[in-house]
Amino acid sequence: MAIIDFKATKCKHCYKCVRNCEVKAIMIKDERAEIMSDKCILCGKCMQVCPQSAKTLVSDLELVKGYIASGIPTVVSIAPSYMGLLKYKTIGQVNAALQKLGFADVRETAEGAAMVTAGYARLLEQGTMENMITTCCPSVNDLIEIYYPSLIFYLAPVDSPMIAHGKILKAELGQETKVVFLGPCIAKKRESEDVRHDKYIDAVLNFNDISTWMEEEEIVIEECEDIPFSRMDPKVNRLYPVTNGVVNSVLATESKKDGYRKFYVHGSRNCIDLCESMVRGEIKGCFIEMNMCSGGCIKGPTVNDETISRFKVKLDMEETIDREPAKREQVEPVLEQISFVKHFRDRSPKDPMPTDEQVREILKMIGKTKAEDELNCGACGYSTCREKAIAVFQKKAELNMCIPFMHEKAESLSNLVMETSPNIVLIVDKDMKIMEYSAVGEKYFGKTRQEALNMYLYEFIDPSDFQWVYDSHQNIHGKKVSYSEYHISTLQNIVYIEKEDAVLATFIDMTKQEEQMQQEYEKKLDTIDLAQKVIHKQMMVAQEIAGLLGETTAETKTTLTKLCRTLLDEGSESEVR
Repeated sequence: MAIIDFKATKCKHCYKCVRNCEVKAIMIKDERAEIMSDKCILCGKCMQVCPQSAKTLVSDLELVKGYIASGIPTVVSIAPSYMGLLKYKTIGQVNAALQKLGFADVRETAEGAAMVTAGYARLLEQGTMENMITTCCPSVNDLIEIYYPSLIFYLAPVDSPMIAHGKILKAELGQETKVVFLGPCIAKKRESEDVRHDKYIDAVLNFNDISTWMEEEEIVIEECEDIPFSRMDPKVNRLYPVTNGVVNSVLATESKKDGYRKFYVHGSRNCIDLCESMVRGEIKGCFIEMNMCSGGCIKGPTVNDETISRFKVKLDMEETIDREPAKREQVEPVLEQISFVKHFRDRSPKDPMPTDEQVREILKMIGKTKAEDELNCGACGYSTCREKAIAVFQKKAELNMCIPFMHEKAESLSNLVMETSPNIVLIVDKDMKIMEYSAVGEKYFGKTRQEALNMYLYEFIDPSDFQWVYDSHQNIHGKKVSYSEYHISTLQNIVYIEKEDAVLATFIDMTKQEEQMQQEYEKKLDTIDLAQKVIHKQMMVAQEIAGLLGETTAETKTTLTKLCRTLLDEGSESEVR
């Protein structure tokens, strides 16, 4: 199960997590970041720097509540950093507050730290290791096992305080008792699930989880009674969370001086630099306290930078914590009964590596054909263009992560459109100042692009439609507008661009079409006129024909009438006779 949850819908492909991940355990897939769990050292940096809060920590809070609600005996192992990160008057109030939440017992992880310190002291006394790296920080252990396996034999073969304490509690209270670790670290979650020691810690909470829970239950630590911790007093081992705390604990515990030089390193970049130095064989005879978090555990990834000052916490803890070692009579019996030995292993990934030719081909795809083209700007998250090309080959990165390349591509495409489009393109701001003007505009308006970019729209055309679109945020599509002074007719689309608070317009030259339409209209008028003339002429002919037919008909009528009368007259005369 993933420990850092990823919300793809929030990721804005800014690559900030890639830039801040020192081991590049984040891949970009479909323009979204994904954590590669087999390469991640859980330093939590990506979660801290994500501007969109796209990465969140998976919590065991409900799991722990379930243990307690079910009546399962549950104890909490609280990391010593609580002394600087929680608000209380006496440490016994912290004990009381956690018991109010339902924990059967509250124990200090520093009890386990006392066993770890004793283990380091024995190794220093033996003096057989060329260098010795402390193994309290699981992120440091991951860094070496995954990325610097050649240094594994420098890791002190000793459990971390959390695992050591888990072993103590399980041995003392029984395997059925649930052990919950409470601290500022997110890497402890993976460590608790490691098959090498997954029987000792059942859940991991951070101080934000516990604060949320106390708010729900209306528990205020400073108002709780003082219930002192009743078990071992770990004394100096409570200093583990601050820088140089492990070294100080060892110095206070060891019975005689050893021959190792001792120093501490904190912060992911410093830890990596030290590993590189050790790989080169530059470090000899040293006992090294390594912590992935800058400032130590008191600045773990779940600690709020705005409310906690690591300098104040360090000073306060160093001032109040007793520099005496834990009592031998409390430590030695435990060491005799329980083994706190840990074995480390090579977990280095076996990623395929491209040939030089393949790297060159990938670089060519993003316009980098010469050495001077490789800007190595780091915008993609990788230190060099070649590193990024290798990541592309390994399918950890995508070509379009190269911001300078994408900028040039976008700019070239934009210029291509502005320079080659047959249509007039105009962009104006709220004051009708011209922001963009396509090259073809000179042909129609007689203004070069350079001239137009220093002008206002109303200086050569009517801006009223543009102003209406800007004021109303409504668009105009397919409007015919003619400019008689320029002898052109246009079909205009004018739209408001909210993101830029500007108005964009495209003018399609309709002059020829309009002229053709006018010519066709005039032809229609000529045709109609011709038809009218033909009709008129036909009417005239028809009228002439009608006149002629009328005269002929009248004459025929007269003649026939006379004929009929003549015949009638002849019939009458015969009858008389």
